Amino acid sequence: MFFSVARLRLALPSLLLLASPLVAARDKSLFTSSVTYCAPPESLLIEQFDIAYFAKNQSIVFNVSAASVVPNTNVNANLFLNVYGMQPINVTLDICSLFDGALCPLPLYNFTGSDSLSLPKDFDVASQIPDIAYFIPDLEAYAQLTLTDVKSGQVKACVQSTLSNGWSTHQYAVEWSTASIALLALAAAIWQSIAATSTSLAPVRLLDIVALFQNIALSGLLALNFPSLYRSYTLNFAWALGLFSASPSSSIQASINHMRHLTGGDLSDVSSDGAVSFVNRKLSPYNSINYVVPQSLLASVSSLARVDLADLPAAVSSDVALPATQLLVGGDVATVTEESSNVLQAGIPIYTNMIGIATANAFMTVFFVALILAAIVLGTLALIYAIVHALCRTEYSKQHPAIERFRLAYPAFAKAWVVRAALLAALPVLVFALYQWTLKDSWLAVLLSVILLIALMAIILPAAFLAVRASLPTARWSKTVAPPYVSPLTAPYRESRVYYVIPLLVVMFVKALVTAFAHTHGMVQAIFFVILECLLLLCLIVLKPYPTRRADVLMGYLCITRLVCSGLMIAFAESLAVQPIPRVAIGAITAVIFSVACVVLFLNLLVNVGLWRLVKYVVCCGRLGRGRRPGDKQLASHPSDSSIAEKGEGRSYSGAEEKKDDITITTAPSPYFHARPGNPSPPSTSVSLEPMSATSSTTLGETLPRRWSFQYSRPPSATTESPHSPPYTHRTSTASTPISGQRHSRNISSSVPTPLEEYPTYEPRAF
Repeated sequence: MFFSVARLRLALPSLLLLASPLVAARDKSLFTSSVTYCAPPESLLIEQFDIAYFAKNQSIVFNVSAASVVPNTNVNANLFLNVYGMQPINVTLDICSLFDGALCPLPLYNFTGSDSLSLPKDFDVASQIPDIAYFIPDLEAYAQLTLTDVKSGQVKACVQSTLSNGWSTHQYAVEWSTASIALLALAAAIWQSIAATSTSLAPVRLLDIVALFQNIALSGLLALNFPSLYRSYTLNFAWALGLFSASPSSSIQASINHMRHLTGGDLSDVSSDGAVSFVNRKLSPYNSINYVVPQSLLASVSSLARVDLADLPAAVSSDVALPATQLLVGGDVATVTEESSNVLQAGIPIYTNMIGIATANAFMTVFFVALILAAIVLGTLALIYAIVHALCRTEYSKQHPAIERFRLAYPAFAKAWVVRAALLAALPVLVFALYQWTLKDSWLAVLLSVILLIALMAIILPAAFLAVRASLPTARWSKTVAPPYVSPLTAPYRESRVYYVIPLLVVMFVKALVTAFAHTHGMVQAIFFVILECLLLLCLIVLKPYPTRRADVLMGYLCITRLVCSGLMIAFAESLAVQPIPRVAIGAITAVIFSVACVVLFLNLLVNVGLWRLVKYVVCCGRLGRGRRPGDKQLASHPSDSSIAEKGEGRSYSGAEEKKDDITITTAPSPYFHARPGNPSPPSTSVSLEPMSATSSTTLGETLPRRWSFQYSRPPSATTESPHSPPYTHRTSTASTPISGQRHSRNISSSVPTPLEEYPTYEPRAF
């Protein structure tokens, strides 16, 4: 024990030493992340412009690659910095003082150069930039460089470069964390559906967790002017929609591009410069007018020679030391012409291009992911069946009869998991298949979208019909019972409220329609989402479809979360023109609300899979369960959860039990008669429930002594939790029922109804 503690002491300083370089790498700095034109250049074309500002020594580092096509051009440079509407930097630089005058006048060739400048001490930039600008994720700031002619003052070139501080809400760690939660839920669902644990909720919770992740990602597909912070946050859940980050050299994306071009597709592919360079300038973080580059200027530049100004004498500041890990990260300036159609609009275009997937490739990417998912599901089911079939041929199956029972129930088990897989893929397939129809790009992509939709509906709609039909009132007379394989649609709900799946499926379908076909009207999309969530919450409150109050509360909380977040997204509509800082604040609040919901579902998953009981067992040092009452142990030993019905082992509803709103009435054996005290056994007699008088003859055998007199016990109230409640105190003043008045009578009066008359048996029916 002491040796282990000593090793931990040695490990802690080592971890601190290893973490010190990481801490040092987070200096306060702002650097370019993308570069675009902000005015049509006339005689100067800038191909690259990188700039970085370091607060530690108040220095600016830049790298410029440009070409001049007009002789005898002397320019001044104006550097302008905008951070959430604030303007901390606005200085003019004399180009002739750089590189020993090599840029004055501008040479007629392509040139590249870089330099680092220390700002004057009397120019206090650090006090102009708030500290939050160095730490807020997905900073909305840009630097603008304008070159003007010294003589005429005419603008020769203007570029805007978005800035970043290195922090973002889009983190691979968050992606893997959310994916790990889904994988844990999947593993628990598979295990619980095989092991048939009576309290299993893992198969149900798997669908709830993935549905939450998909709704968060779906919100990022709306045509709204999202702040960069919230858009990056939703990218963490893109995998739930079947969208995985791809590089420009991705073989899958290259194959999709090749297929589209061969089948009539003419939309542009994804750009290697990133999506921010092509974002509509009316949207965040630009909010300005989009300019284009004349084609004549592009033709003139291509014929010029190249020279590297690094070979020329330069006056580089020697007092500026930059870490090697914080070099400039900008790239080539994005060129946008009048004929180009690659300007990204709000919604799906920006969302998919942010992760390296072209707009026209979105559906085909989801299609291939759906095919991979189908192959994994079918292959896993085939492998499980082969293993079970092989075990049934061994002696091991004779020692464990449950294996043979599982093999007999395997068809229902496999069909249930096919239905679950279809439900998981339904939302992304609907959204991107319908959106593909609006692009009119590739006829093959449209054909595949129709085929995939038909296959998906062929799985979900019949299962939903069979599940709902068994819960309708007409099933009382027809004795209709839902097949076991539709348990993904029946297990989460009460038997009389299974039709709650209808509003769920309708809401999912309408959301897909609105997202796909209203992709140019962000306000309409947001309002529709609010209305749908309101209707769904109303159905949840009225129907109370879940078997327990805790389940109703949890699902109500998730519905309210979606409703509140949908309402907050109305502020992102372009027509409202909300200022950047309030939009960022609303986006941060929305992200926090969704994150809390993810944590709540994760904790609920831990409880359902039994990890919480394991934690209590460890904390209690193994003493958990020693004081459990015998009745609780007996209750835990009888499976009663309908989520295991997919294997054909679940207990079906019959005349012996009927579930109402909050009370379960059982007739065999009756729960209203408590166990008799452990007195000596009376003589064996056959008991008849026929009423008799005190003087009538009886065939029940010899008369019992007075100590063996029978009495009715008072039925428990609806709030009674167990049969071990305190004994009922008899009141002699007035009797509330005929039973209480005859409680201590030896013989049962003929006026007292029998137990079967007072608590009649209910016929089997479904609501």
